Amino acid sequence: MSIIKTAERLEREERGEVRNLRRFEHYIVGVIAASWALFQLALAGFLVLDSTKTRAIHLAFAISLLYLITPCFKKKRRFFSFLSGLSERDKIPLIDYILSLLSAITALYIVFDYENIALRAGMATNRDIILGIVLVILLLEAARRVIGPALSIIAITFTIYAFLGPHMPDVLAFKGVSLNKYFSNITLSTEGIYGIPIGVSASIVYLFVLLGSLLDKAGAGLFFTNLALSLLGRFKGGPAKAAVVSSGATGLVSGSSIANIVTTGPFTIPLMKKIGYPAKKAAAIEVASSTDGQLMPPIMGAAAFIIAEYVNVPYLEVVKAAAVPAFVSYFGLFCITHLEASKLGIKGLPKNLLPNFFHTLINGIHYTIPLIALIYELVILRHSPELAAFRAILLIFPVIFYQEIRKTFFGEISFKSALSNGIRIIFSGIIQGSKNMIPVALACATAGIIVGVVNMGIGGMISMIVENLSGGDIYLLLTITAIASLLLGMGLPTTATYIVMASLTAPIIVELGALYGFMIPVMSAHLFCFYFGILADDTPPVGLAAYAASAIAESRPIPTGIQGFLYDIRTSVIAFMFVFNPDLILHNINTWPHAMLIFLMALTGMSAFECFAQGWCLIKNKWYDIPFFLITAFIFFNPGAIADIFNIDSSWKYYVYILGFVTYGSVLGMQKLRTPT
Repeated sequence: MSIIKTAERLEREERGEVRNLRRFEHYIVGVIAASWALFQLALAGFLVLDSTKTRAIHLAFAISLLYLITPCFKKKRRFFSFLSGLSERDKIPLIDYILSLLSAITALYIVFDYENIALRAGMATNRDIILGIVLVILLLEAARRVIGPALSIIAITFTIYAFLGPHMPDVLAFKGVSLNKYFSNITLSTEGIYGIPIGVSASIVYLFVLLGSLLDKAGAGLFFTNLALSLLGRFKGGPAKAAVVSSGATGLVSGSSIANIVTTGPFTIPLMKKIGYPAKKAAAIEVASSTDGQLMPPIMGAAAFIIAEYVNVPYLEVVKAAAVPAFVSYFGLFCITHLEASKLGIKGLPKNLLPNFFHTLINGIHYTIPLIALIYELVILRHSPELAAFRAILLIFPVIFYQEIRKTFFGEISFKSALSNGIRIIFSGIIQGSKNMIPVALACATAGIIVGVVNMGIGGMISMIVENLSGGDIYLLLTITAIASLLLGMGLPTTATYIVMASLTAPIIVELGALYGFMIPVMSAHLFCFYFGILADDTPPVGLAAYAASAIAESRPIPTGIQGFLYDIRTSVIAFMFVFNPDLILHNINTWPHAMLIFLMALTGMSAFECFAQGWCLIKNKWYDIPFFLITAFIFFNPGAIADIFNIDSSWKYYVYILGFVTYGSVLGMQKLRTPT
């Protein structure tokens, strides 16, 4: 039990919830969190408000809550007694009440003086600048508390560069900005803190996080885990395969990989260890599958909604583009669990230890009603994401009450208790949803500082520097982008990593690709940044997801993170492939047969790649098997490149798949001949 509590503590710390509040402090935080939820639901339902005011109010809720639930220091500072109050974990000190109130006032300043600020656009007064300085400092400190120092340091570095640009060496020289221009952009307009990222967070992301939180509190995560175990538990490496499927399903309703691990890990990790998976690999499988939950359509992660805004396409287009890579990535992890089980000689679980499929399905099928409604709204009716999420949330409320009232028919609880439990679950989910949104909202707002500085003119300078570093080589540029994303991922959440890298490198990827004959769609460039941003949660040495899973598995965090990262190499490969083969993101693919062909071929390519990566297929690979697997994977992932090499007309490129099947069949045949009878 203490192990699970450790993982749950890491989950709480991920969203900044460190303090053990007193009773009346719980009420204060609960009222603010519930008020935030009601405000967001009102916006989706009937409240009409200017987008800038909406963003400011959204930020005010997030930043004020953060200062109430997260101390300045997570550990006691023994050598500085006057700092002890800043690390207080058992109550909210006076200083944090003051900072919470001050941060809310400065965030709402643009609301209070909206008309005057609009009239003097670009001409900030002394009051504007002073309050802007306070807001930026409080926001950077809030981001440091909940996310860590990396994002705040990057924002400070960009800010310093904006002011010191004229004094830089010629290569880095920049005309610089004045205080007036800086704060006019960063705190008084929609170019900085109140820009697109926080706008998407306020209008869409909150509703999906709330949806996931309500489903999680209702018990949907456990339902998906038991359903996956009942279907797959008896097969070779069954619990690991169930972990992949249940984490993918839980990823539909959870925007957090750590929350995913805490939900599914306590059930799947011990079962994986029981049938023979080493603790490190059991934890790493859970890490990899939970991390990739952000890829799963139709909800995906918060960054996916920002992609839709940056690329200026309907969100459904992002879902369409991400669908094939997401399912192929999960299939790759499914292959990994099978190959690891084959190498270790692991069997499945006996039937008597598994949940009954029909009993599990019947008792939890009501959890699928909001999800089905969400998909119907998004895909069939083509409603906006916020409207679809709002209506799905409204459906969750009767589902929760049905779940509790049903217990009265079996004599488990009274009708009064059922109603009480339903209300408690709803309020618990609402409050939890607001707490889960804090790191997302603050990451978006802080990243807005970076984006705002880039838009002041620094972007062109950085683009030139990155292009010079790559030497005009698109492959080197992609490698630089990938490495930079991984380095940022050591200290930033996915959303912040994506925003920073997309702002700096996505346009260059498209432009440089065009210069050298690669027609790279804008969507490919943004998804490339998104995919490498996703690896943040298991990038050693920081990856918090690895720490959460290792706490449950009782393995060492760093080796667990490294193993999870190695499992996630398949995600990196897909990202590189869809840059050069846009068919993988269904670019200009509008027919189901064509899309299914691409999907099936990509699955085949992924299976071949994993056989190479794991050193095992039917049996242990020989050195001469490796080229066959790599050639097969490359053919199925990018048949157009093979067609170009052999000068085959593009209309015939899919016949290259025949070569792929021959190559794959050859290596399978060789291994079959070597298999002991």
